[in-house]
Amino acid sequence: MRKLTLPIVAVLVAAAGAVCAKAAELPHEEWSFQSIFGTYDRAATHRGFQIYKEICSNCHSLNLLSYRNLAQIDFSQDEIKQIAASVQVPGEPDDSGNPTERAGRPSDHFHPPFPNEQAARAANNGALPPDLSLMCKAREGGPDHIWAILNGYGEPPAGFKLNDGMNYNKYFEAGAQQIAMPPPLSDGAVTFADGTQATVPQMAHDVATFLCWAAEPNLEARHQTGIKTILFLIVLTALLYAVKRKVWADVH
Repeated sequence: MRKLTLPIVAVLVAAAGAVCAKAAELPHEEWSFQSIFGTYDRAATHRGFQIYKEICSNCHSLNLLSYRNLAQIDFSQDEIKQIAASVQVPGEPDDSGNPTERAGRPSDHFHPPFPNEQAARAANNGALPPDLSLMCKAREGGPDHIWAILNGYGEPPAGFKLNDGMNYNKYFEAGAQQIAMPPPLSDGAVTFADGTQATVPQMAHDVATFLCWAAEPNLEARHQTGIKTILFLIVLTALLYAVKRKVWADVH
């Protein structure tokens, strides 16, 4: 019996250690788009796009989004054309068959930072920066997860073994609170045109809002459809009740 008990105890101790190594519980932020009447904060999405463009796009792609989609968050056509034209994308081969480049167009997808996966890994010490198109839907916690990761960097606690090339992040569960991405945000890293102070929590909130819009651009339309459906069902219920009263009024 003792021989059987010792391995069981060892397994329980190992399991307890694994639980202790899990990431801290995600904090819960207030998001304008999470209620039944929720909409995306346009100022936040614009600031979030600026953060993505100036910081995140150096490593992360946004492959499922086209520049023209920015019209849904109130970017003007002139702004969209200017944003698209700021990048060079592959064009048609010339008469000799050589590859060419051209300025981006609103119909183009967001230009990726690397031509292929191998180039991305080579530039990031073997780590592959994930595409952010669906990040808000792909991670449990959605915007809270993004906000927490961007705010979770710090010095590891005493006795914590940090692997080479990794960074400590208390909210990152995969890899036992170690993440290959170095802290992408720092206070004052961008300058917002509307005068909003560019603190790390503020930038994390804004870019999370933008990425949630990128992952679910039809959310506002879905909310509006839901509200109309609920109102229709309320009116229909009232009409059916009135008809029932009328039909059965003479029945005792």
